[in-house]
Amino acid sequence: MNESVTTGNPSTLRTRVVDYLSLERNVSLASAAVFILGLGEELWKKFLPKYLEALGASTGVIGLFGTAEDFFDAIYQYPGGWMADRFGRRRAFLIFVVLASVGYLVYLLSPSWPFVFLGLALVMAWQSMASPAIFAIIGDALPRERRAMGFTLQSILKRVPIVIAPVAGGVLISALGVIRGIHVALVITFALALLTILLVSRINVTVKTLHATGIVGVWQTFHAVLKRLLVSDVIIRTCEGMTGVITILYVTNVQHFTVKQYGTLVAVQMITSILIYIPAGKIADRVGRKPFVIATFLSFALFPLAIISASSFPLIVLAFVIGGLREIGEPARKAMIVDLAQENVRARSVGLYYLVRSLSITPAAAIGGLLWSISPQVPFVVAGIIGLIGTLVFAATVEERYAS
Repeated sequence: MNESVTTGNPSTLRTRVVDYLSLERNVSLASAAVFILGLGEELWKKFLPKYLEALGASTGVIGLFGTAEDFFDAIYQYPGGWMADRFGRRRAFLIFVVLASVGYLVYLLSPSWPFVFLGLALVMAWQSMASPAIFAIIGDALPRERRAMGFTLQSILKRVPIVIAPVAGGVLISALGVIRGIHVALVITFALALLTILLVSRINVTVKTLHATGIVGVWQTFHAVLKRLLVSDVIIRTCEGMTGVITILYVTNVQHFTVKQYGTLVAVQMITSILIYIPAGKIADRVGRKPFVIATFLSFALFPLAIISASSFPLIVLAFVIGGLREIGEPARKAMIVDLAQENVRARSVGLYYLVRSLSITPAAAIGGLLWSISPQVPFVVAGIIGLIGTLVFAATVEERYAS
């Protein structure tokens, strides 16, 4: 473990702020990398369904794209964790950023929608492979009682770009058109990826030598409570995955709000998340994590129902506020995963957790696209029901003593 962040004069304002926010050096560097690359990706990420549509893809293909995203998110998680344990956190990060950068170029040069799927396979190296390494760095660098705040910092810096960038992306697209606007955004992202490489090259975390345990052995190390958390998480993420990729289509094509307004709605959602992160993370570390995870899961269930219930712009804004509340217990949930994972297989445990979760929800987006053909409202209603079931499963199966 690296040196404590509380060294020096504890009476100084800087030391108190660093201690309160768990600003350990490696956690800060990893979080800053997430922020900078996210600033580029969020310029175009929310608008990819419109990009696919502009390149000739049908709604069914767009739903399949969401399924492909979930599939890559699944299969990349464990290899990402293995690489972080095998090669070290810094070297693994560098590999992930380089792969994602090649993916940005493929997106940029795609002449038709099938090429975007190829780009997705590369771009997801950062979003998915890097995730276990980020979890592991927080687990390596911070004690148990400060990990929720560590995830809070990482989550805030991940969401701030989603406040700023989609608005800018919406302006670009409105001014230049979908294809040209996203092309400009991709060039910006590639430049920011180079800056991210400089940041992650400064990460320095000492980890134990890779313990020779296969994927089955890692699964056998899972605490029973971690497995129960995983079950409820799969149900909740099925709810999210069923409507995530088609939400922009519903808001713009069915409710007839503009792409620029959609960018504003995404910003509202992220501002809500950011405002609740620090108090929620601090309280969760002190009093227990279960109530916050329940609140998160309930918000996942209500979000799709709120979207289809919105009949005016103020009401759709309220719906996206509810969407922002989905993050109230995310630092607490992530801290639970790290707490329950064994130290010598930490990154691989996180990778395996997300491998199982993402594989399980892979069909959700495609099913949402098929349900859309019945009626655009149907996938949102089904998603809300599934979310309520997942909330009840977590509340009933995960004891408070394991969530503290």
